[in-house]
Amino acid sequence: MLSLMKILYHKKRDLSIFFRRKAPPHGGADPGKIGVNGAEEKDINLAIAEKLKKLLEEEGFLVVMTREGDEGLYDEGCSNKKQQDMKRRCEKIDEAEPIFTVSIHQNSYTDESVRGPQVFYYSQSEQGQKLARSIQDTLNTELEVAKPREIKENDTYYILRKTESPIVIVECGFLSNPEEADLLITQEYQEKVAEAIKNGMISYAESIE
Repeated sequence: MLSLMKILYHKKRDLSIFFRRKAPPHGGADPGKIGVNGAEEKDINLAIAEKLKKLLEEEGFLVVMTREGDEGLYDEGCSNKKQQDMKRRCEKIDEAEPIFTVSIHQNSYTDESVRGPQVFYYSQSEQGQKLARSIQDTLNTELEVAKPREIKENDTYYILRKTESPIVIVECGFLSNPEEADLLITQEYQEKVAEAIKNGMISYAESIE
């Protein structure tokens, strides 16, 4: 998953905020999804996370990430690295007692024509649903999505079920779609995605002041 971001203070509104964004999903031995163009999800996740971090810092936020390189949150000798990694990510989030968490991912599907960003949330979280809608709206608008997708509840993702604070998973696009996969590896498009996510996050944060 994606590294944690801790936002403690926003100078423009003299507002004390505490929310987190999970460490860029995947890392180390787990590349995540592989695009039709050979791109690895973990690299795209981290690239977008770093751009998002920079944008938030420019807005006056203090940002801390749990993963800023190519590594996972597991022990090399562990027999189930993915499970240990997920558990440790949840623990890091809960230890911080954040207002909310955003996890960056890339999607994939058997039908190559399917494309577009989509945000997932836990069905039992009203605030998670509101956060998801805020980010989905800015993604659809700012990326000028031809066929806008809707937010979707998901009760199977471990990170959504096991995190105490509101959390969403942002699937930025489909690596199985040739055009979108090529867009997602470009600096320009990654910056547009990061900007849209940032605006959705800030819009939600303002709504709960």
